Amino acid sequence: MLHCPRTVARTIVYSGIFLATGVSTVLAADPTGDWKVADGVANIRVAQCSGNMWGVVAWEKTPGGKDKNNPDTAKQSRPTLGMPILIDMKKKPGVDAWEGEVYNAKDGQLYSSTIKPVGADQLEIQGCVLGFLCGGETWTRVGPPIPSSPSNSMAKGAPKAAPGAPPKTAAPAAPPKTTGAVNPAPAPKAAPGQKQAAGQPADIGDICLLPDIARFAH
Repeated sequence: MLHCPRTVARTIVYSGIFLATGVSTVLAADPTGDWKVADGVANIRVAQCSGNMWGVVAWEKTPGGKDKNNPDTAKQSRPTLGMPILIDMKKKPGVDAWEGEVYNAKDGQLYSSTIKPVGADQLEIQGCVLGFLCGGETWTRVGPPIPSSPSNSMAKGAPKAAPGAPPKTAAPAAPPKTTGAVNPAPAPKAAPGQKQAAGQPADIGDICLLPDIARFAH
């Protein structure tokens, strides 16, 4: 009987270590959040939209970029801010990796791609054209993981507000975060002599609601 409390205490300690290790593993395998690309020219926001991962340009070192290399002439004038980069990436069975496509604005091409978290603060991106010319880079975390929420699991065909309809009155309680939303973070400081372009938002908000994603994810 005298040994029971000690045994219980030891069990609690071991359980705590196990749970802490499990939580760390979950966080380490979460690709959502804001990531700085390898050359530092942009941050990509990755979020889960209706079950799959999407990533868009959330910040640019040089504001005002255009998708000028897109082979679709109708898209060559679209802003690169808010442009999808990681497209409809699906979880690979049994591993912490997601497969889909990555859009390379430098050449206007889509590549078969895989993303894989490495620890809690790095994300490996691999891309290939037709199974060859493979390459990749590592992104660095600059924003926390984005929690999931049912508010972005909108079923296809769900009723939408009519154009021009007034927004619904917000409930007294704070609404849950949507899957693609993230707590606003301070915008990266401009380098000496560099000014942030007028009109560029500090945070683009819920990427799952962007038109280029919503038409696929909802």
